[in-house]
Amino acid sequence: MKAYVAGEWVSADEMIPVHSPYSGDLIDEVPATSDAQVQSALAAAVEGAKQMAALPASERLTILLRVADLFVERAEDLAQTLSAEQGKPISESRVEVARMPDLLRISGFEGTQARGETLPLDAQAGAAGKLGFTLRVPCGIVVAITPFNFPILLAVHKLGPALASGNAVILKPPNLTPLTGLKVTELFLEAGVPPLGVQCLTGQGSRIGPMLCADPRVRKISFTGSAPVGEQITRVAGIKKLSLELGSNSPLIVMADADMDQVAKATAVGGYSNAGQVCISTQRVLVDRSTYANFLDATKAEVQKIKVGPSLDDATKLSAMVSETEAQRVESWVSDAVANGANLITGGQRDKAVYQPTIVADVDPAMRISCEELFGPAIAVTPVDNIDQAIALANDSRFGLSCGIFTRDVNAAMRFAREADSGNVMINWPPQWRADFMPYGGFKQSGIGKEGPRYAVQEMTELKTVVVHGIDD
Repeated sequence: MKAYVAGEWVSADEMIPVHSPYSGDLIDEVPATSDAQVQSALAAAVEGAKQMAALPASERLTILLRVADLFVERAEDLAQTLSAEQGKPISESRVEVARMPDLLRISGFEGTQARGETLPLDAQAGAAGKLGFTLRVPCGIVVAITPFNFPILLAVHKLGPALASGNAVILKPPNLTPLTGLKVTELFLEAGVPPLGVQCLTGQGSRIGPMLCADPRVRKISFTGSAPVGEQITRVAGIKKLSLELGSNSPLIVMADADMDQVAKATAVGGYSNAGQVCISTQRVLVDRSTYANFLDATKAEVQKIKVGPSLDDATKLSAMVSETEAQRVESWVSDAVANGANLITGGQRDKAVYQPTIVADVDPAMRISCEELFGPAIAVTPVDNIDQAIALANDSRFGLSCGIFTRDVNAAMRFAREADSGNVMINWPPQWRADFMPYGGFKQSGIGKEGPRYAVQEMTELKTVVVHGIDD
């Protein structure tokens, strides 16, 4: 496939192969966008921002509604491409694609609802007779940098609100999964986005990212990825608006009064979908000591039911991680934990990029599998004595994106909701849950800013203050 730069589909001197993480087969190749092409994209985006801002909100809404319809028409092709290049089971890819039409429709609607307010200027002495109001206007150029784990969902979470609010967007899809980003770009262009309103640059993020983020013509950066890369962006960005959705190691608390069947079934979903490569995937499970053995028995039974196989097989529930290197890293972390006293309950085997769904028990919270971001198909289980210890351990992290608790005690649930140092709190569900319309973002090193169409539109616009003075003032 080609990249889309300055209104044209272009190739490059160097091409990057895209391989299936499950089979290793070559799927396609994409351009390593050159420095000159990056500069061309930035220059084109200046004009694209003018074109997008000139479109009435109603026209931008109409375009996004067309994109939503195209997602319905092309759903299976997008899902097949997603599973082939990323490795997630086709059933999960279909769910990811199926979320897009509603996300686009609500993004378009929220773009029509960006509004200001009148200002009570006469509350200040000397300001009587003046009229003040605010306008919400587009930022201009938005750089959207997306990760490999949800390359369609997280691209649309940036593209939809940015275009709906009148910005031009330069999309930088992940190097491991660029094909879906290019296909998404095609849909937006086919639906009527001006040719310079959206661009898609493929290539090595470590080279292209700093060029885009440091450029003073860019006003807004929306990034989803690791905390170290997010910190690098803050160092090179300069004076810009930033939305950074970064890492996590989401905790789940299981109290003694929880329904263990419900907990086990939910954990088998919340800890292992997309091979655990979800920023809000259940990673640390803090279980009341009195029900610890019951939790392990029930959850082991559910996890062992997870069917592992080819990503394009309808029956598969867990397939390859995005690369063999990532699977090797998870294998190493689990092995380190077991070597230092943790107990392997199930799983722990690797075949190339496929790592079996794994439970590790009796984990010391200081172990890497517990305190760092695992981003793989394993959970680390630790016993706790009471709710006080559970909340303390849940909060003992530099991350704070999502967390969960299972309990029938309303007081314990509400206490956790108040005291959990996290941007998202789930009651009687694991941390891995997101409605696309809710405000979504983390605390601490999990990032800054919020996604979700209404909140992203706020992040991708500027507030302008206008004061009308009397002609004789």
